[in-house]
Formats: sequence, structure tokens, C-alpha cells
Amino acid sequence: MRLLKALCFVTCGVLLAAALPAAESGKAGASAGSAPEGARAVANAIASPASELQAGSTNDQTTLIVVVGAPGEEEFGKSFAQWAALWEKAGSAAAAKLVTIGLKPAEGGSDRDRLQQALAVEPKDGSELWLVLIGHGTFDGKEAKFNLSGPDFSASELAGWLQPFHRPVAIINAASASAPFINKLSAPGRVVVTATRSGFEHNYARFGQYLAEAITDPEADLDKDGQTSLLEAFLIASRRVGEFYQLEGRLATEHALLADNGDGLGTPADWFRGVRAVKKAKEGAALDGLRAHQFHLIRNDSERNLPAAVRLKRDELELAIGHLRDSKAQMDEEAYYNKLEKLLLEIARLYEVSGNQ
Repeated sequence: MRLLKALCFVTCGVLLAAALPAAESGKAGASAGSAPEGARAVANAIASPASELQAGSTNDQTTLIVVVGAPGEEEFGKSFAQWAALWEKAGSAAAAKLVTIGLKPAEGGSDRDRLQQALAVEPKDGSELWLVLIGHGTFDGKEAKFNLSGPDFSASELAGWLQPFHRPVAIINAASASAPFINKLSAPGRVVVTATRSGFEHNYARFGQYLAEAITDPEADLDKDGQTSLLEAFLIASRRVGEFYQLEGRLATEHALLADNGDGLGTPADWFRGVRAVKKAKEGAALDGLRAHQFHLIRNDSERNLPAAVRLKRDELELAIGHLRDSKAQMDEEAYYNKLEKLLLEIARLYEVSGNQ
């Protein structure tokens, strides 16, 4: 037993540090899933051998769709355009397919039609799709909407447009009253970020500015792996929003949330220590962050050199390790280390496959 633990922490531990840059030392204070869920994640991850990826091919170009809504006032319009420009700069650095809607008058249809069409023509499988909504929102107690120049769209409508997608999707709603988008859009493989924790936080939201800045800011790279994940950008942006209200001596009217485990519930930034959520959720609800930490708009050199299929499989294994770690307290110690060893060795085989291609 001691030999197995030594193997995992010494031999495989070196691999884990390279394969899981998000992991940090210390004991987490919250569970990100039940023991059965963790066990299923581990079993599914081990099921596909690395050799199956040698012949596989996956479209590896990220798509970034930036939607700028109706400004309402000229001052807001200038701010929204600046935030959109930051995202466009990031998309260019990422060599992403970039689609911007709302900065220029729509031709041959409304901005709503343009967004729906842009999503309709996107491949439903492949690399990441990032959808960034910059503007204002509304909530009538039942349905949240994003305000466009022309007809608006609701969270339910967007959920329908995204329903056919099987590729990883990140939806960032930087508008006021955006929280209900989490309930409608959460799904496995998706990350949903909102500027507010409630549909009734309807004042102008500044979160979008700080998130647009953080996505390319080296200071936002909390784990120092040479790239900023969506989780890291969310944490830094949330911190800067709080600092703004504190310095201004004003009551904060926005509190961002992040959801990435498909349960329709978001997690605030102050529940994280480093890049792990550590506060215990009410009634043991699963916490978020593992998947969002795998979304990188601008990847480091190592990530760019990994074949897309290998990266996707590696991400799946990393998630399984995260679920396993959170299930440790409910598991027999020897069973825990046996499963951990299998996952680490599978990641090692993935890197070996990619190095031989």
C-alpha cells in the first residue's frame, strides 16, 4: 500500500503536475460530486484506450462569437465597443474564427437573426465555441432576455439554438439580470458565466469590462502555466468588480456566477481558494470550476502542439481525476490510489501517443 502511494505521488505525481496544472496542494473543503458520480466519471474515462485516438481527427479551430447589444446610452455604447475590441484582439491572438454581431447595423435581417444563423452554420462537433454577450439584460420574473438592437432573445431561445451542439461551449453573459441564463443553458460540457447572481440585479454591470481585460492578462494566470483559463479570468474579473465598488464606497449591485457541471446552479468567485471551489454547497450540491479551468481561448505552446483529439481525451481524464479526488473521503484508500494510478497512466499514454505523431 505504501509502495502504491509512493508510486502515485513520486512517479505519477510528476506527470500529474504537468497534466493537471490547475491542481493545488491542500485539502479541499467541498465535494464536487457524489461518490457514485465520481466513480462513473473514472470508469468512462478509462474506457477508451489512447491508441483509439491515433486515427482520430477533430476540428481544432475555436470559434468566438461576440454579440454587442443595444447600448441604451451613448456612454454605454462606447464601453461595450471597447470590451468587444478586447475580445476581438484575444480572438485574433488565438487564431479563432471570429464573428462579431451588433457593432454595425444589421443588413438583411436583425441582429437576432444574425446570431441564430451564425449558430446554425457552426459545426456541431469539434473544438470550443465561445459565445460572449455584451450589453444589458432584463428579467420579468419568469424569463431573462438579452437586449439587442431590434428583437431581443431569451435564455430559452438561446438554449434551443444551442441544443444541437456536442462541442464544448462557453456562454458568457456579461449583461445585467443575466443569472437566469444559467438555469436555462447549463448542460454537460458547457461553461456558463453570468455577471449577476439574480435576475433582479438589473443595474449596469461592469463585470464584462474586467473579464474582457482578464482573458489576455498574464496576471490572471493564477496557476502560472502560461495561459489564462476561463475560470481564472472569471476569478480575477470578479475580484476587480468587488474592488471597484469598495473603492467607490458603493454597494455592489452585481455578483458574477460560474456554472460548468450541468446542474443549473452557479458558484460565486468567493467560494474558490486558488482555482478550486472549497466552500461547502447547500445540501451537498456539486461545485463548479473543473471544466472552466480547461477552457483556454489563447493556449500556451504545449497545448497548441497537442492534437485536438488527444487534448479532448486528456480533458476527460483530468475531469475524472477531479471527481475521484472529491470522492476520496467516501472510498477505500487502496481503491482510490488504484484508480488514480490508472488515470495517471492513461494520461501518460496520451502524451506518448501525441509525441509519436
